[in-house]
Amino acid sequence: MVSKRVLIVGCGYVGLPLGQELARQGHKVFGLRRTASAAQELQRAQIEPLSADITKPETLTALPGNFDWVVNCAATGGGTVADYRQLYAVGNTNLIEWLRAAPPQKFIYTSSTGVYGQDDGSLVVETDPVTPAAETSKVLVETENLLLRAYERSNFPAVILRLAGIYGPGRGYWLKQFVRGEARLDGDGSRYLNMIHLEDLVRAIVTSLERAPIGSVYNVVDHEPVMQRDLFAWLATKLNRPGPASAATAAEANRKRGATNKRVSNLRLRQELGFNCQHPTFREGFTAELARMRQNGELSTA
Repeated sequence: MVSKRVLIVGCGYVGLPLGQELARQGHKVFGLRRTASAAQELQRAQIEPLSADITKPETLTALPGNFDWVVNCAATGGGTVADYRQLYAVGNTNLIEWLRAAPPQKFIYTSSTGVYGQDDGSLVVETDPVTPAAETSKVLVETENLLLRAYERSNFPAVILRLAGIYGPGRGYWLKQFVRGEARLDGDGSRYLNMIHLEDLVRAIVTSLERAPIGSVYNVVDHEPVMQRDLFAWLATKLNRPGPASAATAAEANRKRGATNKRVSNLRLRQELGFNCQHPTFREGFTAELARMRQNGELSTA
């Protein structure tokens, strides 16, 4: 294996374990964050910390260059449409311009399956239309398009990964809601949920760095979309707790924020890149997370 110089932009929940895995494989990894507050944590993971704000191009000029691989997994963690546009559209534009002098071999941008606006429970693949209703998701489509245009016009080595809902240690909306007793069914609970375990996400990004052709788009999701009511029924049985009640207000709120209902396919990722999940469904992933939570005292054994 030839060692690569790798830059991870947004070295947080996803970027930190990604960098740790790449460093373990022998690559030279740099982790970019807006502040130096996590420098020691990155160093312990064998990642060289860098500080800059991709929304401010002048802060990028002092950074080292000549990276073989770049992964932009910076995330807003919520925010307004303006916040999304600054971090994703403006941030990626600034990175493209900054890397122009010394283009990497591969540039991966972690987008979202939220770009799919389908709400009829249909199966969606990468070639299906991306016409979401939510304004924030429209910004993600805009960002994907600017990267694909850069590939088409100047061979910028972009690869787009559309991530499903991430869960893992300390994260996982539906699991945490259920454990806290705060879960509610959206209407009859028939809406499909699409998820990916953090460990599988890290492996998918590494696989894409190694094998994905530039200009390609892949869904990163596990093998089995699940209806919300089936997920909660499984958790209720596993934890010997009652299932959640229906909340019509939650369903109405979902409609207002553009929540979707679709089954996202990972077939292209599996067929073209030979990728396979270690947590192929929520059952394996949630079983591992529940065991970890019990071990850490985060979950009652009753």
